[in-house]
Formats: sequence, structure tokens, C-alpha cells
Amino acid sequence: MTLQITETVSIEDWEITEQFVRASGPGGQNVNKVSSAVELRFEAARSPSLPEHAKRRLQRIAGRRWTKEGAVVVQVSEERSQARNRETARERLRELIRKALERPKRRVPTRVTPSQKRKRLEAKKARSEVKSMRGKVEE
Repeated sequence: MTLQITETVSIEDWEITEQFVRASGPGGQNVNKVSSAVELRFEAARSPSLPEHAKRRLQRIAGRRWTKEGAVVVQVSEERSQARNRETARERLRELIRKALERPKRRVPTRVTPSQKRKRLEAKKARSEVKSMRGKVEE
């Protein structure tokens, strides 16, 4: 079963490994018996499915979730159900990769217009005059 990201990009099952561990937090006896938390690991650096620019952006977006080996690790332990945690982890990975595939808009630098500069200086001058009128009055 593949993980469909976009129409053109999909992740094969061999690129993803899932490990189920015991979750911390509330849950009573259930939390001590059932390994419901999921740790999903995607080998992004070795993935043939992702283009190079997406891998670089994914590394930046993933932050602490990016390992030295070039894998993205997503941990989910929100639900009591293993299946729901697994689906949530896959959805989070899908969103991360979608963000990485989007090309950022190129920033167009703007300039301050001469009239804006003039207005700013006039406002500073007016404020300066107000402040200079404060203080002791000499007779």
C-alpha cells in the first residue's frame, strides 16, 4: 500500500517503517498492556520518490524530527487506538511532505518612497519640538 502525497508523488511502503510502543499518560491498565503509540520513520534522504529540492526543504521543515541518517520520525500517542494513531502519523507525514513540495514565493524587495521618508522626518521633528517644550519654565 502506497502513501499518496500528491497526484505525482507517492511514497512506497518499503520507505516507511512503523514501530508500536507503549504510550505514556492516562489510560489506566490499558496503557500498561497495549502498545498503542506509533513511531513512524520515513527514510527521506534515500527516497527516490522525492525531488532533491523537496528533501532539502523537508529537512528544514522537520527540524528536530530529522535524524542524522536522513530520516523523518513522526511520533503519535494521542489516541487510545493503535489504528487511529497510525493514521494520524501518516497524515502528519503527508502534510510535512506537501509543505516541502511547495516552492516558496520569491521575495520582492520594496523601497521606501521619498514622500514616506519626508513624512517620517516631519513627524520626528514635530515630536522633538513637543518634547523640547517640556521641562522647567525660565522667567
